[in-house]
Amino acid sequence: MRPRHVAVIGATDAPQSVGRQAFWNLLIHPFGGTVYPVNPNRASVLGVKAYPTVADVPAPVDLALICTPAPTTPDLVRQCVEAGVTGVIVFAAGFSEAGPDGRRLEQELRAALGDSPTRLLGPNGLGLVRPRTQLNATFARHLPLEGSVGFVSQSGALLTAVLDWSRRENVGFSTVLSLGTMLDIGWGEAITFLGDDPRTRSILLYLETIDDARALLSAAREVALQKPIIVVKASRRGEGEVVLDDAVLDAAFRRTGVLRVPTIAGLFHAAEVLAKQARPLGPHLAILTNAGGPGLLAADALGEDGGVLAPLSDTTRARLAEILPSESSAANPVDLQHDATPARYADALDAALADETTDGVLAILTPQALTDPEAVAARFGAQASHASKPLIASFMGADDVAGATALLNGLGIPTFAYPDTAARVFGYLWRYSYNLRALYETPALPADEDGLPDRDRAASLIQGAFDAGRTTLDEIESKALLTCYGFATAVPQVARTAGEAVALARGHFEAGNRVVVKLHTRTVTNRRAAGHVFLNLRTAAGVREAFAQIQGLHTSDALEAGDDVSTSFGGVTVQPMIRQRGLELRLGATLDPVFGPVIRFGAGGSFADVMQDSALGLPPLNTTLARRMMEQTRVYAALRDAHLRADIALGEIELGTLEDLVVRFAQLAAEQPRVREIDLNPLLASAAGFTVLDARVTLHPPTIKDEALPHPAIRPYPRRYVGTYVLKSGDPVTIRPIRPEDEPEVVAFHEDLDEQSVYLRYAGTVKLSERIAHDRLARKCFIDYDREMALVAERDVPGRERPEIVGIGRLTRIPRTTEREYGMLVKDEFQGHGLGTELLRRLVQVGRDEGAERITADILRTNRGMQRASEKVGFTIVRPEEFDDPMVRAVLEL
Repeated sequence: MRPRHVAVIGATDAPQSVGRQAFWNLLIHPFGGTVYPVNPNRASVLGVKAYPTVADVPAPVDLALICTPAPTTPDLVRQCVEAGVTGVIVFAAGFSEAGPDGRRLEQELRAALGDSPTRLLGPNGLGLVRPRTQLNATFARHLPLEGSVGFVSQSGALLTAVLDWSRRENVGFSTVLSLGTMLDIGWGEAITFLGDDPRTRSILLYLETIDDARALLSAAREVALQKPIIVVKASRRGEGEVVLDDAVLDAAFRRTGVLRVPTIAGLFHAAEVLAKQARPLGPHLAILTNAGGPGLLAADALGEDGGVLAPLSDTTRARLAEILPSESSAANPVDLQHDATPARYADALDAALADETTDGVLAILTPQALTDPEAVAARFGAQASHASKPLIASFMGADDVAGATALLNGLGIPTFAYPDTAARVFGYLWRYSYNLRALYETPALPADEDGLPDRDRAASLIQGAFDAGRTTLDEIESKALLTCYGFATAVPQVARTAGEAVALARGHFEAGNRVVVKLHTRTVTNRRAAGHVFLNLRTAAGVREAFAQIQGLHTSDALEAGDDVSTSFGGVTVQPMIRQRGLELRLGATLDPVFGPVIRFGAGGSFADVMQDSALGLPPLNTTLARRMMEQTRVYAALRDAHLRADIALGEIELGTLEDLVVRFAQLAAEQPRVREIDLNPLLASAAGFTVLDARVTLHPPTIKDEALPHPAIRPYPRRYVGTYVLKSGDPVTIRPIRPEDEPEVVAFHEDLDEQSVYLRYAGTVKLSERIAHDRLARKCFIDYDREMALVAERDVPGRERPEIVGIGRLTRIPRTTEREYGMLVKDEFQGHGLGTELLRRLVQVGRDEGAERITADILRTNRGMQRASEKVGFTIVRPEEFDDPMVRAVLEL
């Protein structure tokens, strides 16, 4: 990104060639370094001395651009590696996207890189641009304008069009990256780099495929807390390529606070508004217009992306009635009439911005004889500068509004040619704000129950199926697995003969219950679809008939499949018919080829597939994330509706219990990689609670090695780092990774700290209000365990509902290195008990486990306790030569 010496391999004088254009771009733009053409067949290129190979270049090459055909690139990359070139860009196409021969060529390219420190961008990409330094390492003709947008695209062709468009639209970039087929550098590193770049304020992505889902989501979740990330995704349906499931991709982006938009224009529209205006805190938009039609068009478009018309308050309506002509209505959209003056616009805008029911305002203006667009725009400037809500404008027309549009843009008010576009952009912004809020919310801790989850029993059930040569669990085993994670189930009894089925049913009949008879199977995965379930039976004859039909159907299926009829039929199950009124839900876990396990919640029952009412989420979940996933469905809205709850006698059913169940279900999916698919249908919500009536579980075969099993795209809670420690006082503490739910206890921890401890930890005074600010603690508690680790030490206190946190240690990655930095803080009363040393010892072990090569910390000279703890664990204390330097450095090579 900041090269001093650049080699262009394949540089040439030939017109209309990649080698000529790439070399020319570097030659005419003073990027602060030297460019060397490399071509064994030419003595010079464009008047500059050429060199036969990159090894012949008389300076250490930081960046090499390879402009030759695909078959030549593996050997050229190998030469770059041998010459110590740190970065290589391969422009050529013809690799994995070109079929089997291209995939073989890509393997050669990968082998040429080996495990060297050389990094490769591409192949089949456009390269990179850094406008501020005028580094144009592409074959695009023009250097884009400098700005604050970081743009990353998989498509080089699309990127050239966007760069050309951006010059006309006066859009500037901090960095432009073309990833191509992502042989080496992918989405995760690109996002992380732009997140760390102080000159990048927003990040735009054009995405076709995903190289590493965990790296992408890990980087996005961390960066989205500081900078907006906006993505447009296109499908790639080439031969042999995985087509991303749009619904799963949407769920992944919601989870990480990323805004997805449907068009390239939407990328830049959203980026412009986010750069200029406050984020909306809700979906309610007020629309002001001097023409009725455009206002209605905006209102129609608003609902397409989750926005709604603001229900203006009575106070605002009364104020508008004073402002508007008598024939106008104060309803939203607010029609200011064709003769709207600048004062009328300004007064109406003041009223709309002051209304607590509005979360943003759209001002529409059509050029009419009695309207002065520039005067209206001038009045908006002062109002927008003091507004805490977004103000966007649609001044429709061309020459008549050109001056007003330029004025609005200069005042930081985003403008759109069409009001429906403006309304959709507001919807995008609300969706972004809503997704981001989930990252900052403090989730509730699920109810803790003794013995849950019972992982040993779960493992035994799965192993039992493998021992029997099966990759499916029968209904009894499936429900037993669910009980390991706290689910209530309707447990059936097995009958091998019709007589046994009748005998079991009689017991239920005598108790006044009807029964359900199902095929007892370990092979049929959808019994309802196969006709192997009989409901609401109330006589022995009905049970016998059901048994006979199930056996007949199964025998027919077995004969058709060529199975042994004499051994394949396992009988039926009999269970009481659950007659409580309620709603049938469906909860499932499926496997996505890119993102791994995916949780699905929605309406259940026989018509679940027809209803198409479901939402997706990625495990692991907490209660906040579970609730947000369920809120996307109509059936969850029904569960919350007081009238419907009364109609179907749901009574005092607690939706918090359902959140806990969904969290546990996601925990099961994340913790049990051998589970391939689970389907709970129906999960009955009734006055008695939530009961699994039917369940189906399929497994990955034992022949698949553990390391080859699909894992969650978001790393689950690292239980391996949970342990106990006994203080010198004899008191036990638990040391474990931090959780989002810990925020309230972390607040209490900081409230109890002595100012001297704070000073020593932060090398200065940090106010309590700053340390316990919600936005800060949300980032500190809701961490990505792939990118950093924080351990808390907690102890049980009699009479206290939750354990008390008495110490916190944190290991933070140094960007783009294998180095980690540690920090630690222990409550005053627990200092001197060995806790700090133990926390540090465990942080060092985490560093080793997670691939760190070095751990460091900057410590105040006066902080003797931390220095002693560091030395006990093996750190070397490096003291600076300058006497007045207040810091020392602790260093540990791993």
